[in-house]
Amino acid sequence: MRLLTRSAGRLSRHRRKPLAGLAVLFIALLLTGGAYSLIAPGAQAEQTGTTSDDIEAGRQLFLVSCSTCHGTNGEGIPTVREGSQYGPALTDVGAASVDFQVGTGRMPLVQPGQQAVRKPPVFDEEETRQLAAFVDSLGTGPEIPDESAYTLPDDLTEAEREAAITRGGQIFLTNCTACHNFDGSGGAMPRGGYAPTLRGVDSRYIYEALLTGPQQMPSFSDGNLTPESKQDVIAYLKQTEKTPGYGGSGLGNLGPVSEGLFAWLVGIGGLVGFAIWIAAHTTRSTKAKASTNTTPVRLPNGAAGTTESGAGA
Repeated sequence: MRLLTRSAGRLSRHRRKPLAGLAVLFIALLLTGGAYSLIAPGAQAEQTGTTSDDIEAGRQLFLVSCSTCHGTNGEGIPTVREGSQYGPALTDVGAASVDFQVGTGRMPLVQPGQQAVRKPPVFDEEETRQLAAFVDSLGTGPEIPDESAYTLPDDLTEAEREAAITRGGQIFLTNCTACHNFDGSGGAMPRGGYAPTLRGVDSRYIYEALLTGPQQMPSFSDGNLTPESKQDVIAYLKQTEKTPGYGGSGLGNLGPVSEGLFAWLVGIGGLVGFAIWIAAHTTRSTKAKASTNTTPVRLPNGAAGTTESGAGA
């Protein structure tokens, strides 16, 4: 008991010394710095294969093309109206979001609007990768997926591949058809928006859209939708692109809306036009008969006369 009391006394005396406090503070800072280095953007950049040169090059591109709306450090720029921004903050969107938005040409915006539309990209693959590296260094977020993340394994049997496509179709029909149509052809959305077509879209961009949830689309994190399920959905969409239209023209594959519109405009409209043509043709024939010339022909005295129509005078 006496030994414990002496040890406690020594510790108490050491704690009261100024150097002991500085030593504790130094150790705490060292541990904090070491922990941060494990999750810092620089460490994340090394894991994704980017370098400090890529980040710096991306920063220069960002300052020229993106900072007007998103701020010099991706913090976003608010407008005068409360709750509105010229551009949202990018501190935690991740590289995958940048790769999707810039790679599909949606960013930079030509002008503000209800929805960013797809257009030819402004930046090439290298510049897009550098922009993604810079934005990724601002915080945390999903990385650009590897090809193995959005394609089915090559060693699957035909039965396993068909099962994966079936699972993907069930997931898509349950969660996505309300906006993108059963065939992935897109559709109208409230407030002037629309769900874009998924036909012909690169598998990487579909995976990134599922992961990040651009614009009005909800995000499907790996906790909500596993990477394997995302693979199945993409496999289903790619299979629908290969399926021929056995019923003839699909009319945009928009379902009964386009089919009903076609029936009204072409079917009933054609019948109405044909009826108008018949009525107009009948009217012209009647007028032609009624306007036949019956002026009598002058003949010598005592001769039987006839009209131009051939009837006896």
